[in-house]
Amino acid sequence: MDHDGLSVHPDGRLRCWWCGDDPDYVAYHDGEWGRPVREERHLFEKLSLEAFQSGLSWLTILRKRPAFRSAFSGFDAEVVAGFDTNDVERLLADAAIVRNRAKIEATIANAQALLRLRESGGSLESLAWSYAPAPRARPTRPSAVPATTDASKGLARTLKGHGFRFVGPTTAYAFMQAMGLVDDHLDGCHVPEQDTGPAGHTDLAT
Repeated sequence: MDHDGLSVHPDGRLRCWWCGDDPDYVAYHDGEWGRPVREERHLFEKLSLEAFQSGLSWLTILRKRPAFRSAFSGFDAEVVAGFDTNDVERLLADAAIVRNRAKIEATIANAQALLRLRESGGSLESLAWSYAPAPRARPTRPSAVPATTDASKGLARTLKGHGFRFVGPTTAYAFMQAMGLVDDHLDGCHVPEQDTGPAGHTDLAT
């Protein structure tokens, strides 16, 4: 039974329509999506995986996430930035991840961009969170959830200016949703609203 984009699950809880009933997706919806995150490695991981998702479903990427973490050294930017052509060929031969040369090379380039950002005195956390909009009421229906916003366009533009790749406005908004810069759980979803202030951040490692 659905209620304006909310589905009633066997446990009696209302959840956003997009997670369906797949256990992995439900766990991601309940425990990660929309939870404020500021830890650099997790931000870099999600930005990278959003790029790999292009043209695919997030569930496909979610199921491959452990393999991605292994292949990309836990998304340690300092390690990934040093990947060379041999690493690119290694990754292209890894059937457990998405074998796309442009996306693999973009991930390496993005790690290098992140290090340059650090060297200039910035951080991925401060850059990303500077585009977090003021808190607003949760959307009441799926059609009220945007694909892009002025903030995501600005974030994408700034990331590109720092040398990041595969970060268009749609990818940037999906990143903002996942990392809790915005709360797009539907009104009535059982997941509690999150505190996005400095004391309320959540650094998820799973």
